Amino acid sequence: MITIDQVSRHFGGIRAVDDCSFNIQAGSITGLIGPNGAGKTTLFGMLAGFIKPTAGRILLDGRNVAGFAPHRLFHLGLVRTFQIPHEFAEMTTLENLMVVPPRQAGERVGQAWVRWGRVRDQERAVRARAEEVLAFLNLTAVRDERAGRLSGGQKKLLELGRTMMTDARVVLLDEPGAGVNRTLLAEITRAIQALNVKRGYTFCIIEHDMDMIAELCHPVVVMAQGRVLASGSMTEIRKDPRVVEAYLGGMIDPEPASGGAAS
Repeated sequence: MITIDQVSRHFGGIRAVDDCSFNIQAGSITGLIGPNGAGKTTLFGMLAGFIKPTAGRILLDGRNVAGFAPHRLFHLGLVRTFQIPHEFAEMTTLENLMVVPPRQAGERVGQAWVRWGRVRDQERAVRARAEEVLAFLNLTAVRDERAGRLSGGQKKLLELGRTMMTDARVVLLDEPGAGVNRTLLAEITRAIQALNVKRGYTFCIIEHDMDMIAELCHPVVVMAQGRVLASGSMTEIRKDPRVVEAYLGGMIDPEPASGGAAS
């Protein structure tokens, strides 16, 4: 679905991403791991249109979308979440979902006056969809809570829920497990798996929790110093001496006990 072809991004003399190439297959959950400063978030920024590549191509279904603005990519079905959630803090959880769908008739003042029936019917449909998303994510209990008052894990679930209010095909998740307790982390993992299997979402996930990556992702791509260092299954990655030296060494055992996590 996505081909990253010799993509680079330079900031002056710093090569944050340097001649990076790999594929994200349709229907996959691709993990993207590596040490801090490896270029993962910069690469996500380019995939989502927030940063323009210095060089290279980003193909979405064979179309070069490198340099496309985020709103253009949104309408093509590519969306992202952020490591620090960007909720509308003073709006309720339900309202945060309802504002997402594009081209709502009620966004135009004239439509609200002239075609109020259409606005009403569309809003009912959007509300019903948002209620379904809340139920799916087990957030119904906080539907009327201001989003800024949610816990960190609930905000991460809300970010995921907002992708469900779109016609998303590819979702880029930036550290969905960061700062989340184990109970809500299990909820997030379950939701990602269900969206992948039941709705056909393609995911690419940046994450430092190796247990979460091992449970969700195949393949796993390892970046270091702006380049792809290795890719394959998590089992293969754990045994790759280059990865152990650059990233995993000293943090996890080759065959970790269940329940542990690396960060």
